[in-house]
Amino acid sequence: MRRVERAGHGDLRPSHGYVFQHLIPGPVKVRELAERLGIMAQGASKAVAELEELGYVRRRVAEDDQRNRLVELTDRGWAAVEAGRAARAAVNRRLRALLGEEQAAALLASLQRIAERTGGLALLSSRRLRQP
Repeated sequence: MRRVERAGHGDLRPSHGYVFQHLIPGPVKVRELAERLGIMAQGASKAVAELEELGYVRRRVAEDDQRNRLVELTDRGWAAVEAGRAARAAVNRRLRALLGEEQAAALLASLQRIAERTGGLALLSSRRLRQP
């Protein structure tokens, strides 16, 4: 998170990342976002309002149905996504530098097996894993 903060996104919390992950493929309705996150629509609306106030997302009227509003990432939101990706890549590079390619790959494979066997992989893949 420190790298993301240094990139000008210190107002983001880890929980915002869950919302971002579901907006990367494209705009979604708040209700659909709530379903994807496994939360109530009210919780999704609150998260969207917070991110909108911070300038990371915007709501717009859906072209196919004027009653629906879509949520999408703004340029600032996309910049935060890129900062997060760069931070993750830096962690991966550091891990490989510390352990070497072979040990780093073995560690990541072990972590994946743990996630699979505990049921966490499905939650991670769907971006529904809750923070402790």
